[in-house]
Amino acid sequence: MIFLIISIICSVTVSVLLKLARRYKIGVIQAVTWNYLFAAGLAWFFFKPNCEDLNLKNVSGIFLLLGVLLPIVFWFLAVSVRNIGIVKTDISQRLSLLIPIIAAYFLFGDTFSALKIAGFIVGFTAIIFTLAKQSSKQPLIENWLYPIVVFVGFGLIDVLFKQVTQIKYLPYTTSLIMIFVISFIVSLGGIAYLRFVKMEKIQLINFVCGCVLGFFNFFNILFYLKAHSAMADNPSTVFTAMNLGVIIAGTLVGLLIFKEKLSRLNYVGLFLAGIAIVIITIAQVNAV
Repeated sequence: MIFLIISIICSVTVSVLLKLARRYKIGVIQAVTWNYLFAAGLAWFFFKPNCEDLNLKNVSGIFLLLGVLLPIVFWFLAVSVRNIGIVKTDISQRLSLLIPIIAAYFLFGDTFSALKIAGFIVGFTAIIFTLAKQSSKQPLIENWLYPIVVFVGFGLIDVLFKQVTQIKYLPYTTSLIMIFVISFIVSLGGIAYLRFVKMEKIQLINFVCGCVLGFFNFFNILFYLKAHSAMADNPSTVFTAMNLGVIIAGTLVGLLIFKEKLSRLNYVGLFLAGIAIVIITIAQVNAV
């Protein structure tokens, strides 16, 4: 579980940085682009990949799909955090748990014990309660479009990263470098659009912020993959514990630091999320 805890901390830190981006007038698209370049550099520095493995023949369709999805969903995540807050965005992101849970059963051969199913039920109930909000005056596009894209996007990303850990012809660390490089190339298209169509300047501050973002994004994904490798036979445990953990941490950060408001139902949801994590952890330890 230590891998998941580190991944959760890094994931919430990324959301905090995206939230602060608006306050300090950081160009999100630029920062996200440099984030992937820096993350690829970190992966290269730490893992010293075999250069012979880094060729086009080893680039699978999964790498390409992830390389495209990551920056696009990241952009929507940033817009969502800036417009509707960390709490709502993290809930929408983690509600995507439904997609990998279904995939765990149908694609990865995961087995669900009675205790684990109980944990899932409590977890989904927690998400529903945490998602409950009072009526909002925000435009419909902010209330629904951003969360829906985040929901679907991160659900697919979770499933694809699980598939990456099952690739045998490459170390997953090398796969990670390839994915980051593809994401960087895709993100350059966004910068080109801003520079030559919107006439936006390329600023050093966005590069610096992108490096900081890349640091936490790299370790978020790395330890998430490590968790999947360590619990290869129980992907649903990783999916659920990660998502509920981020809901709790993200909501507390939004509440305590950014003063985002929660209802009584939201607090009930947080409590249930904690109970769900305990149940799922016990199920994993006892393998029942």
